[in-house]
Amino acid sequence: MSTPDPPALDPAVPAAAASPRHWFEPAADRMGPSYLRYAHTKGTVQEVDHLVEALGLATGMRVLDVGCGPGRHAHELARRGIACHGIDISARFVELARGGAPDAATFERADARALEYDAGFDAVIALCQGAFGMSQDPGDDEAILAGMARAVRPGGRLAMTAFNAYFAVRYHTAASFDAGPGVAHEVTEIHDEHGRPATIDLWTGCYTPRELRLLAAAAGLDVERISSVEPGAYGDEPATVDRPELLLVARRPAEAQASGA
Repeated sequence: MSTPDPPALDPAVPAAAASPRHWFEPAADRMGPSYLRYAHTKGTVQEVDHLVEALGLATGMRVLDVGCGPGRHAHELARRGIACHGIDISARFVELARGGAPDAATFERADARALEYDAGFDAVIALCQGAFGMSQDPGDDEAILAGMARAVRPGGRLAMTAFNAYFAVRYHTAASFDAGPGVAHEVTEIHDEHGRPATIDLWTGCYTPRELRLLAAAAGLDVERISSVEPGAYGDEPATVDRPELLLVARRPAEAQASGA
């Protein structure tokens, strides 16, 4: 079953300046701070606990948060002494993230499909489908993952969640699944900060563990593990069909040492 197309970007206008810039931006504008009322945002501390261990993070390290939303993971990392720079396509979410941010958390509006960082971070994260998996355009997710791989230093790790395609087919009955591009489409209701409802279309790119391994390899990454997780319950459980998200942990290979070193 085919799904409706999201609003297209104007190819003549850079993504950061196009209007509408991304199909999710109007939804983010409407939700504003109410986004943080959703149940899937309540497990931040547990998620960061796991990420600190999985990525080998320590005080003084620097992390890039791609698709940071209102900044909940960046704030939590910064509170632990780990500097975090968050980027998001939504200007409204970036504004919210900057509000009350710890000193070690910084934010900017940027397009995850055109990251320009080069080995500037000890680790990179992209969680809760804040960037990866939010487009039907061919090549977008590959570009996002490739940009993340470039941004992390040699030897550094990245962690990224993706919606589990097996779960989507088996359990996500509220959405229609287009098997060709692997995209789930649903019509859902969101609320603004005053509780006023609005109906929106929501598109989510879905992946199998094998597809994530292939994408990571194409980006030059060594996959360490792919786990089945859900918000607030990150861990190392092997991939299954029964949890909604897959957590990819991968490493950028260290640069080869000079001959004879």
